[in-house]
Amino acid sequence: MNIFYRKLFLLIPFTLVALFLTACNAASAPDAESNEPLLILEWTGYEATEYPEYFLPFTEKYGETINDVLEYSFFGDDSEALARMQAGVEADLVHPCRSWWGLYVDQGLVQPIDTSRLTNWDGVPDELKELGQFNGEQYFIPWDWGYESILVRNDLVQDVPDSWSDLWDPQYEGRVSMIDASDVAFIIGSLSLGFDPWNTTPEQNEAVKQQLIALRPNLLNYWVDYTETYDLPASGDAWVVAGAWQDAYGYLTDEGYDVSYIDPVEGRIGWMCGYAIGSKAKNIDRTYEFLNAALDPQSQANMANDFWYGVSNFDAIPMIDEKVIELLNVSDFDSFFNETVFYQPLTEEQRQQFSAIWNEVKASQ
Repeated sequence: MNIFYRKLFLLIPFTLVALFLTACNAASAPDAESNEPLLILEWTGYEATEYPEYFLPFTEKYGETINDVLEYSFFGDDSEALARMQAGVEADLVHPCRSWWGLYVDQGLVQPIDTSRLTNWDGVPDELKELGQFNGEQYFIPWDWGYESILVRNDLVQDVPDSWSDLWDPQYEGRVSMIDASDVAFIIGSLSLGFDPWNTTPEQNEAVKQQLIALRPNLLNYWVDYTETYDLPASGDAWVVAGAWQDAYGYLTDEGYDVSYIDPVEGRIGWMCGYAIGSKAKNIDRTYEFLNAALDPQSQANMANDFWYGVSNFDAIPMIDEKVIELLNVSDFDSFFNETVFYQPLTEEQRQQFSAIWNEVKASQ
């Protein structure tokens, strides 16, 4: 036997053993995909561990083991969430709001979503799907939405406003509480002047700044914590709250206060938030499992009935309370979608511009 065949003969037993051991190790090795906890970068108050009814198929499946398969990392606002992802947080899912979505895509922080793996995707209207599309691909799954509008204590005002420009009416002197947020303030100022907030000229930017400065005599304060939109109208300190979410209206009506949630002639401002899969996600199968639970009709209806939030899966609408449907104005979808001033994705330049204008406005007070 020559040396080549002698080596081959000696090698065969060891090769077979190696293959056998490899097969055994593969069979006994833990499945990283199914055993690593799903990491979600999330707002406080949306935890499936605390609110299982909003993600029913997922929470029902895992039951008491939910804390073993799901892990949360919380952020306080969208700027913090983006900074955390930029810093390298390897979240499987992140839940930002729409004006920030383009920045995640541009910076490669999220990956395209395979919508064929979404079992409840057909219930989402095409118009909402398109909000999460970039470069012809679906990067974000719209999940929760709502309004920022004008909340009014009817019994404390002489005339109920019907326009964003009415915030400057002298009858509300010292009784307007306005949100302390640069983008919302800029949009409100723009709409009150008849401008397109996302396509303003330098001259219009200056006009918006002066308009916001001119609101000073009517201001009670700039609100920061959403609970102020409950407490200030309840106490009567604020007669008009600008930038309020619809849940404040729900709370105050349930408490018996005479309030209105205005649909301004220029349109309510509409926010939309949703989930994206991180570009470094490690747990893809469980990620899709969670997304399917989030879009489950009953889960979405439970969230809407609790928070008065809008849902993305319209198959949930028959299970939502009539008073919530009426407030959200989704019975006529075309009217709702076309008359709502939804946030548009902003460039970093626009974001810095809004912030600079808002800082000047507050410094002038």
